[in-house]
Amino acid sequence: MFRNLTLLVRYFTFWILFFFLERLVFILYNADKLKSTSFIEIVQVFLYGLWMDASMVGYICVVPLLLFVLIWVIRGFRLPFRILKIYSYFLIVLFSIITVVNFNIYREWGTKINYRAFEFAFGSPTEAIASSVSSPLFLTLFILVVLIAGGVLLFRLLVKPGIEKQGNIFLKISVGLFIMGLNFLAIRGGWQLAPMNESMAYFSLKPLLNYASVNTEWSLIHDFMNARYSSKNVYSFFKPAEAKAIVKELYTKPDGINMQVLSVAKPNIVVIIMESFTGNVVESLGGEKGIDPEMEKLIAGGLFFNEVYSSGSRTDKGVVSVLSAFPAQGKRSIMKENSKQVKLPALSTTFAQKGYSTSFYYGGESRFFNMKSYLLSHNYQKIIDRNDFPNLDLSSKWGAYDGPVYTKMLAELTDQQAPFFSTFLTLTNHEPFDLPGRSHFPGDDTGNKFRSTAYYADSCLGAFIREAKKKSWYKNTLFIMVADHGHYLPKGDLEISDPQRYRIPLLFFGEVIKPEFRGVKIKKVGNQTDIAATLLNQLGMDSNPYVWSKDLLHPKSPDFSFFNWDYGLGVINADQALSYETVGKSVIYKRSPGSKAGNEKLLRDVKACMQEVYQEFIDY
Repeated sequence: MFRNLTLLVRYFTFWILFFFLERLVFILYNADKLKSTSFIEIVQVFLYGLWMDASMVGYICVVPLLLFVLIWVIRGFRLPFRILKIYSYFLIVLFSIITVVNFNIYREWGTKINYRAFEFAFGSPTEAIASSVSSPLFLTLFILVVLIAGGVLLFRLLVKPGIEKQGNIFLKISVGLFIMGLNFLAIRGGWQLAPMNESMAYFSLKPLLNYASVNTEWSLIHDFMNARYSSKNVYSFFKPAEAKAIVKELYTKPDGINMQVLSVAKPNIVVIIMESFTGNVVESLGGEKGIDPEMEKLIAGGLFFNEVYSSGSRTDKGVVSVLSAFPAQGKRSIMKENSKQVKLPALSTTFAQKGYSTSFYYGGESRFFNMKSYLLSHNYQKIIDRNDFPNLDLSSKWGAYDGPVYTKMLAELTDQQAPFFSTFLTLTNHEPFDLPGRSHFPGDDTGNKFRSTAYYADSCLGAFIREAKKKSWYKNTLFIMVADHGHYLPKGDLEISDPQRYRIPLLFFGEVIKPEFRGVKIKKVGNQTDIAATLLNQLGMDSNPYVWSKDLLHPKSPDFSFFNWDYGLGVINADQALSYETVGKSVIYKRSPGSKAGNEKLLRDVKACMQEVYQEFIDY
């Protein structure tokens, strides 16, 4: 039995070493771009990449492992060793080709090889050949030969034929199942909540180091798996030119001067993205009373936007909508696709370019939804997540409750270089709605558990602001509070198509707001994507990269917002709200009867927006 197990270990080790060689070649090929990189950072590339390498090796081992168990357990069942050799040699050659092709892809596109590269190669072969002519042909071929030869040599040194068939059948079955279980864990990346994703290999603000750390084959396979959705626009309602014209009319920057509500030209910015903090728990939005007393106090002294809607219904989409002003994409999530999300603009990048220091705080695992990759790709210089808290604070299913994270944020902002742009994504108001203490609303029903976690999130926000007022940086800080998305709770009866489910609070707060605007409510219909233009225009910064963002403080900005879910889309203006199901191709919600012409125009607008958003997503 020991000999059999060592065969499996040697085969697994062989592939780990092959990927080490592959990564080393990539680093050496790009050595001129790494002159300022320390040796420790280079070592980290291999250490962080090892996790994803093990996942890829797990995929490779699925078929050989299954055959191994069958040969081992079933008497008379045999397969020649050359089958494993042919299988392995084929993959060595294939992966070596992918590696050298990746050199040119990275140089030209700044990303790893992906589905789009193959689509480009087969769809436009002439252009693809033209793009590759600048590659050093002889060097590329030499590296290809070295990789193949090195892989074959490693295989011959490490992997030897022979399976011992002796032993108790029940023991062999048990051990076989155990080994397959371990292989599944390798594929998944371990026991943790988040399955393997590219964020698990990300560790640096330098994109090249992150790309080197990511396993090329793993990334390519998952990009192909996602590509079945991305090659066709599932929201194709109009001719492309017609859709573009409609969207341009809606999102053209208006002439004239907007309201200037800030008294400081270069304030610190603290963005608090509140998990599931739906308008239905905000009294000022017609929500239930008694859940948000702290928020109500802040609303009374801040600038409140009371007709704002989320773009989608998930955190990954909400974060991108707030920070990059890019609307949700139906079933897809641009945050999860590295080659696309890196091309988005982001407020963190904009402010970093203006000399701001940047930081992101989250009590959970920052690798969820590939979020860490998104954050590092967009100039967040410091990322605090559950790994930065003692075990005592990690009492939530997701990590640290909001209270300890606010406390850490308060302490660290005092030492952060000003001006700063800092973001906090809360998490306590999330299923399973656990609390660190007693529930404010008694009962085990889901509605009251949600009310209690929302109340806790609100109380933590209030405590944070009270403590922040004692800090030296408070007087020069603008606080922006917004939800990542709405929720069907606490009402419990809101369908996914109901616009009320997407209504969320948006509050600007702080002494940097001119006194005459404190306590003012802005009634313009908007979206969380509108934060970017609204904020940047106040500070005299360029908001043009944020094409899906409107200035909510400009009198000529249209009252307009739209949202979407997996099978539909919705739209709101000052007079009407509609929801349209894309499968049944019908309007399934109307806030009021409205005029036929008005409804048709509103529906036309949202269809064009979704067509353009999804097309941009495809094109990224």
